[in-house]
Amino acid sequence: MSSESNQRQSKYMQVQTVKQSGEYGEIEGVGKKISRIFLGTAISPFLDGKEADVLLDQMYALGINAFDSARGYGLSESVLGRWVKHRKNREEVVLLTKCGNASPTGAVHIDRGVMTDELKQSLRELGTDYADILLLHRDDVNTSTAEFLETFNDFVREGIIKSFGVSNWTVERIQEANAYAAKHALRPFAVSSPNFGLAEQVNDPWGGNCVTISGQGNQAARDWYSRMKMPVLAYSALGRGFFSGRFEAGDYEAAKSVLDAYAQKGYLYPVNMERLERCRVLAEKHKCSVAQIAMSYIFSHSMNVFAVVSTTSPERMRLNIESSKLKLGEEEVMFLESGAK
Repeated sequence: MSSESNQRQSKYMQVQTVKQSGEYGEIEGVGKKISRIFLGTAISPFLDGKEADVLLDQMYALGINAFDSARGYGLSESVLGRWVKHRKNREEVVLLTKCGNASPTGAVHIDRGVMTDELKQSLRELGTDYADILLLHRDDVNTSTAEFLETFNDFVREGIIKSFGVSNWTVERIQEANAYAAKHALRPFAVSSPNFGLAEQVNDPWGGNCVTISGQGNQAARDWYSRMKMPVLAYSALGRGFFSGRFEAGDYEAAKSVLDAYAQKGYLYPVNMERLERCRVLAEKHKCSVAQIAMSYIFSHSMNVFAVVSTTSPERMRLNIESSKLKLGEEEVMFLESGAK
């Protein structure tokens, strides 16, 4: 083993001793405890395929054992795979990946062949013989829910995935699919990953029919998830930096210097500036940051929520973990959403 590898392994052993006890949940089929916060890998250094062992060590030491990736996230799968190989911790971590992303033009085509080919590629990149969770990144309404479910169930029987679900699917399509599963004695979708957070997704940032359950207009969808207790894996949980605290409510020019083009298209609107100001009010009350209030909002709902958070800062992740345990009152949630007191 090289001197550099020895140093990395030493650092890994050190951070193992200070691992914090974050909150964990379960997703049917996975068979492992799952941190309520997934580390999102749709950022550098993962996208670029650069070294990330030390960063992943630091996140793992904080209690993050779940990692969100996708075929569409550059070289993120290979970066995760190298770390798992180096640390020999495959059975302690939860690897989620996705197949069937939208094309650059927003077009979507997914069927059994696409799912099979992309899963094989993902397993090669991850360096593993199974994925803990496989999601469809988008919905293709030209493919039947029956084909999707039959394919997923075949993957489970083959032992190449443990659990499966969807991202950016409407409640109606999930209901249709799970009704088919019940009728044909198949495993249903176990998890759904829509956009959810304090920032209302006013416009689709990426195309390909992104689905959000944020905002007052999507209360019915949130009520359904609450009733069904279906795990919700919330992406863009902090509005891609909208609630980072790096600009003041109403300062659109400062916001443009902070937010990327996707965040501006999806979130840079008056409704969210108003929510940002209300977030500031509660942050002062609770003596914490705007970002912590926005994170605690996610976990203060009656839904069974997990959250995807993309950051390269262990300190920010530590604060996110702390804020996930801060449960806001019902009146505070209503205040953040509508200003009601």
